[in-house]
Amino acid sequence: YGAIGDWMYRVMCGLDTDDKNPGYKKIIIKPHPGNQLTFAKASLDTYYGPVKVQWNRDTVQFKMMIEIPANTTAVLSLPYKANALVTQNGKPFITSNITSVARDGYYDIKIGSGIYNFTVK
Repeated sequence: YGAIGDWMYRVMCGLDTDDKNPGYKKIIIKPHPGNQLTFAKASLDTYYGPVKVQWNRDTVQFKMMIEIPANTTAVLSLPYKANALVTQNGKPFITSNITSVARDGYYDIKIGSGIYNFTVK
């Protein structure tokens, strides 16, 4: 059952570590919401504190909440489609201080510690 749990954390929820920065000093979050999946939630206790990922989706929007512990960074790959409206904590994503780049159907967003809520409509 370990392989199933590992798949749920790393693929379904997208919670992973950077091989160059072991121990979750740099966190990788890249969820892969499948056709039938509408909700996923995971939490992992690290040396720096808990990392939390939760996402849900319907036919109109994809919502994601993440929590990154202090003294760590993360790269969030947020699923998106062309012409999608992306908000962060209820504000248009364009006005945020977070650097991002769009590629392969994902926004790669570099973020620091904190709690973030993203919505893609």
